Amino acid sequence: MTTASITHFINGQMASGDSGQTQNVYNPATGKVSGQVALASHGDVDQAVSAAKAAFPAWADTPPLRRARVMFRFLELLNAHKDELARAITLEHGKVFTDAQGEVARGIDIVEFACGIPQLLKGDYTEQVSTGIDNWTMRQPLGVVAGITPFNFPVMVPMWMFPIAIATGNTFILKPSPIDPSASLLIADLLKQAGLPDGVFNVIQGDKASVEALIEHPDVKALSFVGSTPIANLIYERGAHHGKRVQALGGAKNHMVVMPDANQDKAVDALIGAAYGSAGERCMAISVAVLVGDVADTLVPRLAERAKSLTIKNGMELDAEMGPIVTPQAHQRITGYIEKGVEEGAKLVVDGRNFDASGSGDDCAEGFWMGGTLFDHVTPEMTIYKEEIFGPVLVCVRVPDIATAIQLIDDHEFGNGVSCFTESGSVAREFGRRIQVGMVGINVPIPVPMAWHGFGGWKRSLFGDTHAYGEEGVRFYTKQKSIMQRWSDSIDAGAEFVMPTSK
Repeated sequence: MTTASITHFINGQMASGDSGQTQNVYNPATGKVSGQVALASHGDVDQAVSAAKAAFPAWADTPPLRRARVMFRFLELLNAHKDELARAITLEHGKVFTDAQGEVARGIDIVEFACGIPQLLKGDYTEQVSTGIDNWTMRQPLGVVAGITPFNFPVMVPMWMFPIAIATGNTFILKPSPIDPSASLLIADLLKQAGLPDGVFNVIQGDKASVEALIEHPDVKALSFVGSTPIANLIYERGAHHGKRVQALGGAKNHMVVMPDANQDKAVDALIGAAYGSAGERCMAISVAVLVGDVADTLVPRLAERAKSLTIKNGMELDAEMGPIVTPQAHQRITGYIEKGVEEGAKLVVDGRNFDASGSGDDCAEGFWMGGTLFDHVTPEMTIYKEEIFGPVLVCVRVPDIATAIQLIDDHEFGNGVSCFTESGSVAREFGRRIQVGMVGINVPIPVPMAWHGFGGWKRSLFGDTHAYGEEGVRFYTKQKSIMQRWSDSIDAGAEFVMPTSK
């Protein structure tokens, strides 16, 4: 069986690099190697940064309207090739094809937002701030910027970054996950077809070494990262130490509160989709159901029945609800968490460890398969409650009232996303106002903000001062300059030795 060779993309060309090191890329549904991805050396990173640095002056000087026109052409190409991108996601990540299509669609939303960059880059102007003096502000690009992205959204998360970075006049280096790298090269090719000048967008495939090279490189002015909290914290600290602007999105433990007055049919559907969609490998997946009052007595059996009946098969099958786990290492880690939950006394209602993959599709016997797992009677002291599992494991915590639910969530170290299902307007309003979490859904299980609002959590789910995309993304990838101007006929004679004030 032939395998694909997955390379870098530097200065408008595919480039194999000089390290000679590669890593296997797998199809998680079959467990077979589908490609070999190049792993960049420090020299490869330096080559990409040099290309981006050389392209920056001309691209930064390009009028925003012309940069937007490139984004419009890219948008047209994305819409024409969106299923090709979705297929690449499914074959290397394992998420079902319809979910991959949704990922691409949410990425396209950000590109559409970036097409409006002339409006977003407008500054402020004040005439006559003082006699004969006018003052205005402008936003200018930073230079070479980089994005380090995770395996779980190989199209959407890069699009949180590079469309806005490029539209605002920066040049960009993408370092995708080596687990599912092919989509990055498809994106690079579409940008080139759209007329983006060589060197403005580059892709460096790699592992930890390439990340370190980007952090340390003096010509990289900003880093955006999405991944686990320990690595996000490290990248934030090291990037700042090297004088870079850093935006690092970390881990999550997202709760969904179900009130006694909630529509239980809708709550069950929401929990099943949000917990087991994409095999739970989402930073916005619901991994904790907070069941208020006696709602658990009826809800847990219904969740169990639905978890047992999930349609788990090759993601290219259109009726699939859940696909395989992304790697055998991830499968082993999730299995360890399930074992830990049992050991610490949680009630294992549904066990996904011994899933039979015989019905998952042809050639799937060696894939990285797991069923949905459900725990009940979980307490805040348990490991499966405290830590991010990043797999198809839903834990249920029982609480007596909404105040206890809010306190439980606020006490957790993560504050990424949260949801509350209720029919009470007063409960919804107070929950939304008081909860210490960055993204809140009311009867919305996965409250990922739209392109013009911006994505980001609180507490140890975000390191940095700005959220991803939206207007905060524009601010992250630009720096403000203030200009004050007057002409000599309005300047009084003689030196002034006091602090200037408005006159």
